[in-house]
Amino acid sequence: MLKSLKLLGALAALFVSGAAVSQAQVAAPKIVVVDMMKLLDEHYKTEEQKNKLQADAEKASEEADRLLGERNALVEEYKEALEQSNNPATRAEVKDQAREQAEIKLQEIQRKNNELQSFEANTRNLLQQRFQNFKTIMLEEISKIAVEVGKRKGATLVLDKSGPNLLGIATVVYHDESLDITAEVEAEINRDRPAGSSTAGTSGDATPSVSVPLGR
Repeated sequence: MLKSLKLLGALAALFVSGAAVSQAQVAAPKIVVVDMMKLLDEHYKTEEQKNKLQADAEKASEEADRLLGERNALVEEYKEALEQSNNPATRAEVKDQAREQAEIKLQEIQRKNNELQSFEANTRNLLQQRFQNFKTIMLEEISKIAVEVGKRKGATLVLDKSGPNLLGIATVVYHDESLDITAEVEAEINRDRPAGSSTAGTSGDATPSVSVPLGR
């Protein structure tokens, strides 16, 4: 009987010990959230990049204006040749020459239109691709800082709350404000900000508003 009681006691102790270990193993993770898009949009490097892209867009617009001026000059030459070819007072041989000249100018106008449209499309795509490449690099950089801040706070999981997932559902439906480390990550980022640099100051889409005018 005594042996049975001792065995039961040992089993009970083993059960309690095992339960404690299991409970420690399945301890709830500590979660923090961060707004990645806000950090990207308000990053001082983002504002600097937007300014560079805007300056390049303005240069491209000047070049587009030059091409447009050449196209418009060709249009005027085409009109003059066409008018001369249709003038009843013009000799037949001069009309023929003017008609040929008008046809040549019309082809040149089409080539210049194609050149202008191609330049505008290529410039727009280049500027957008440059910003996308910048955005990818910056999000990686911001993510590293967010992870470092999260680890310092003892977090085992860092979630981005900035926007919906591929299904259009918010990644983080609800969170306690005390779990948000966005401000701390932003403070960490701004430690390296050069004196005199500014932040974008607006949240939302970080795509730069640069374009080359169309519809000429």
